[in-house]
Amino acid sequence: MKDNPYKLTLLDNGLRVVTHQMKDRVSVAVGIGIAAGGRYENDENKGVAHFLEHILFKGSEHYSCSAIKEKVEGVGGSLNAFTSEEQTCYYAKVPAAYLNRSFDVLADMVISPKIPKPEFEKERNVILEEIKMYHDLPQYQVMEMLDELMWPNQPLGKSLAGTAESVQMLKQKDLRRFHQSHYVAKNIVVAACGAVNHNSFVTVVRSKFKALPCVDVQTFSPASLSDGKQRLRIFTKEIEQTHLAFGVPGLEEKHPDRYVYYLLHIILGGNMSSRLFNEVREKRGLAYSISSGIKALRDTGMFLISAGVDKDKLVEAVEVILQQLKKIAKSGVEKDEFNRAKEFYLGQVQLNLESTTNQLFWAVGMIMIDDELRTLSDVVNAVKKITVSDVKRVARTLFKDERYHLAVVGPVKKDQTEQLEKLFAVSR
Repeated sequence: MKDNPYKLTLLDNGLRVVTHQMKDRVSVAVGIGIAAGGRYENDENKGVAHFLEHILFKGSEHYSCSAIKEKVEGVGGSLNAFTSEEQTCYYAKVPAAYLNRSFDVLADMVISPKIPKPEFEKERNVILEEIKMYHDLPQYQVMEMLDELMWPNQPLGKSLAGTAESVQMLKQKDLRRFHQSHYVAKNIVVAACGAVNHNSFVTVVRSKFKALPCVDVQTFSPASLSDGKQRLRIFTKEIEQTHLAFGVPGLEEKHPDRYVYYLLHIILGGNMSSRLFNEVREKRGLAYSISSGIKALRDTGMFLISAGVDKDKLVEAVEVILQQLKKIAKSGVEKDEFNRAKEFYLGQVQLNLESTTNQLFWAVGMIMIDDELRTLSDVVNAVKKITVSDVKRVARTLFKDERYHLAVVGPVKKDQTEQLEKLFAVSR
């Protein structure tokens, strides 16, 4: 741990506490991460992790719904949470003088949620409206469709919020059962970044969480990728623009080539200098927005490309994307674009880590997923070792015709459907 700015303490019950004292900060970001999310669910309780995240803001043993917000926002702080496939995180950013007060609110929410019946029913309606909103936004709907293609008939292929049907079926006891099973000490990482003293903070955390028992954690079923028989899904919708989401099975979070993976993403669609941005938007004017992205999980992943394209030029846009993937797999990358991608990635990491909140997410993610405390220097050293040939090697592994999946939402015509079916070898 020499020269590592992160300090880690393991409590007797298995809960982990990590801090990063950042110089010249007058604020602190504090958060509680739980290693449980959407992929820990099943068909009977789909959406329960996300629902539980919502309901924890509605009152706990010592704080009412209004007090939870006022204790943090009343001192100029902000309070939020998110649910992902593999974790749920509750966090706040406050002036450093109010760290203990804000942490007490977060901890009480996590340890002792009330889940009152009236609030439960009201929040159910809120989530149902949230689901409707996602379905009304084609850029969200198409991503859900792609997940379904990539990971069929399993939690990863289904919406984090659940469906209208699954949310309607959830009961208070389902939320309590999920809370009891997954909000346990060994599943929790508490972090604070900014103006914080590690030893003092550990004392506060230990006092609040000491009663949580040391019990075994429950895990998820391993991911099962698509068998490739269905690689195209089209939802016809009368809108002005066609939205597409293109995906290939990717690398898991701890894969040895994960930094090569990130560079490949940057070169293809990570910024305005990328190949896809130049070829699809700048040269041909086929799209307003086009970008690539990465979903990296414990045992699986996805390399994805999303775009909003001219509804009459859908097929041409898909063909250009396929050409660019074939080109990078066959010919690799130029030295100058490779170096620019390296500098862009490292620059973005450095800029992101100036934020106490992003430091919080970094620390929680490292402990929860990697179970290690990597520094910025560790990342820099790993990226510097990557070569041009590494990028080509990973591209050749990822980008093969039989691995491509495409979801489309928009006013797709019959002839466009037929052309896409040929591209993706779909039989009627």
